[in-house]
Amino acid sequence: MQITTTFRHIDASEALKSYAEEKLSRVQKYIDEPINAQVFLTVEKIRHIAEITITAKGITIKASEETNDMYAAIDAVLDKIERQLRRYKEKIKAHKPSSEDQERKIKKSVVEAETLGQNEPVIIKSKTFSIKPMSVEEAVMQMDLLHKDFLVFTDSATEDINVIYRRKDGNYGLIEPHSA
Repeated sequence: MQITTTFRHIDASEALKSYAEEKLSRVQKYIDEPINAQVFLTVEKIRHIAEITITAKGITIKASEETNDMYAAIDAVLDKIERQLRRYKEKIKAHKPSSEDQERKIKKSVVEAETLGQNEPVIIKSKTFSIKPMSVEEAVMQMDLLHKDFLVFTDSATEDINVIYRRKDGNYGLIEPHSA
């Protein structure tokens, strides 16, 4: 885990930094590596503010808490982060398809338009993989976790093969088959 600690309007304290790092080690059980954490410790008059941003495998979680004691603020913000991670992990588990769902195998091929003067496209890579039935929401979550721009999946409700993709404006598009 890579942790960056920033102190604002407060003298840098090794004790606060090590306390935050020690408390952040609790989140490793919820997320696989690599984890980047940014800790901002700020003092404004009598308010002590602790802000934490965690980025790991396609997810970003932010939380902030303010109290009149910096150690209490760090504890409170880490409780918030831990609740968010626990909810996220439970959401992923809830979306996993049951073992009785059937997988489909599909083949993916990459085609190069022109290669060394040949006029016809040539397949330069081919891969076969299983696609599991899932909901559209789970497909979006899986696509984000895998850092992909699109994902081919079987819709668990209709059992049709669909494609979810990331649009340039940051939203998602869904391609569904339609029989005439």
